[in-house]
Amino acid sequence: MSTHDQHKRQFLRHVSCCGGALAATFYSGNMQAAVSKKTDLTPRQALNLLKEGNAKFINENPQPSRMNKERRLEIARGQTPIAILVGCSDSRVPPELLFGRGLGELFIVRNAGNTVDTVAEGSIEYAVAELGVPLIVVMGHQRCGAVEAAVSVVEKQTNFPGSIGQMIEPIVPAVLKAKAGFGGKPYTHEALLDASVRANVTRVTNRLRLSQALLLEPLRTKKLMIVGARYDLDDGRVDFFEE
Repeated sequence: MSTHDQHKRQFLRHVSCCGGALAATFYSGNMQAAVSKKTDLTPRQALNLLKEGNAKFINENPQPSRMNKERRLEIARGQTPIAILVGCSDSRVPPELLFGRGLGELFIVRNAGNTVDTVAEGSIEYAVAELGVPLIVVMGHQRCGAVEAAVSVVEKQTNFPGSIGQMIEPIVPAVLKAKAGFGGKPYTHEALLDASVRANVTRVTNRLRLSQALLLEPLRTKKLMIVGARYDLDDGRVDFFEE
């Protein structure tokens, strides 16, 4: 091989390596830009959007939600949710539908009874710290089965099999508090259940406000708001409280 050919090959290898490095840098930069993009909504603005969406849902005039191919491709490399929704797994409580939101707008943490464990806490902290989400909504709902099971534990000393008992264990203190709230006066099962749903939401919102280190600074600087809510299965209304 001639000296000229050797120099040519070395040059091509150098260009190829540099091109690959540049491509990798460019791709990484684009990915970082997509990931680091955050909503510019304030907590109150995000909450107002959810309230407006629910009002339209109630009036059977849902706003057009962004669910098409264009939106899917827009968020494929990064998400910019406007709110974290800590909700129940109940199939009758679909967050995007009852708030009129589309793809990539809600960061949802769901389980039976809308409780918060270590995994849920980590998910919430990630969404606040890394994605810049300004609003956390903890939402219970009317006639929640998990809360009703906890009521049964308190009222009838019911034992549930498998992991169900462990799942509803964190809800029991909320039921006890709700029951104490009647001050010894007579109450119906429905009244205790609904009071327990609200007490459970309050318990979770207080836990997030007081015990999560990564949430304390955004809360202090008012870049984050944590609110409680209750969804009514009968009329579709979301009642926000604990604001």
